[in-house]
Amino acid sequence: MLQSMLGAISADLAIDIGSASTRISAAGRGVIVDVPTRVAILEERDGKRRLLAVGAEARQMEGRTPADVRVLAPVQEGNIVDFEVVEVLLRHLMLQVQGRRLWVGPRVAIAVEHGLSDVERRAVRESAEASGAREVLLVEQPLAAAIGAGLSVDEACGSLVLDVGAGHTCVSILSLGGIVFSRRLRVGGDHLDEALVHHLREHHGLLISMTAAEEVRQRIGSVMPGGPNPSEWVRGRHIDSGYPRALELDANELRMALQGPVQQIAEAVLQSLERSPPDLAADVADTGVVLVGGVAALSGLDRAISRMAGLPVIVPDEPHLVVVRGTADWMGRNQRKKAAAG
Repeated sequence: MLQSMLGAISADLAIDIGSASTRISAAGRGVIVDVPTRVAILEERDGKRRLLAVGAEARQMEGRTPADVRVLAPVQEGNIVDFEVVEVLLRHLMLQVQGRRLWVGPRVAIAVEHGLSDVERRAVRESAEASGAREVLLVEQPLAAAIGAGLSVDEACGSLVLDVGAGHTCVSILSLGGIVFSRRLRVGGDHLDEALVHHLREHHGLLISMTAAEEVRQRIGSVMPGGPNPSEWVRGRHIDSGYPRALELDANELRMALQGPVQQIAEAVLQSLERSPPDLAADVADTGVVLVGGVAALSGLDRAISRMAGLPVIVPDEPHLVVVRGTADWMGRNQRKKAAAG
């Protein structure tokens, strides 16, 4: 009865804390927060740290701050590396969602990496509780992604979910509501941007920031030939002269720069199938690969992986929101099971 009363005051929240973005879905309202996972901190002379900005405002400060201001990325390659900053981020966002009702903490479900140790899971739980959550549930990201993509995860049929995020790629095979196999690969959107930065430095002597590389990748990025060949001006510093310089980069050259990381992702899919039970591999050959994550929308990525891996690839609507929506769905299922049992 008490939990029902509290639930009427504060909405259940599903949270996906990624390397690039943090997303929150509220019961009955859908995804209401989608912000960069960045926090700007002012380090005062007395050693205290004061919050300056969160999300997009903090992201805009990257590379432009004085010495006493730091823009922190508390999640790197899919792992939380600064729980204190995550706590600050979550509290700020939950206050934004709940208004001034945070004295009645929300019930929260958080998507976490598969295979976290008990210590790591406890650290995530404690950070969320310190942020104001009254109850914290943890769901593994591959399962949340599969549910969010609309897969029938409880059936005795193998499904392969390829989650390509900013900091890493996760290849997971699921069956009967569980994760049969999962592999993390240190290749993601950040590594695609690094490949572009390296290409421009080596071939044009132009040094650009990771932020500039990400922006041009999102605007004209493509990993398959054919079709339009749009171009974009990129600006950086010429290495030899030290002066600012602009270069017109077209989609064909950008595609060449991204081939290496894309090949690694496709190879990881094939290697994962080789290590899975034969019947599940056969299921995946029929059902295909479900491509999700923030990088899934990169033009031609699905076709490139399909060609390299020899498998059909399906991209659900709004693939960057699949995990947070699946976490919300899993939370609802969990609550209904509890209600039915008791």
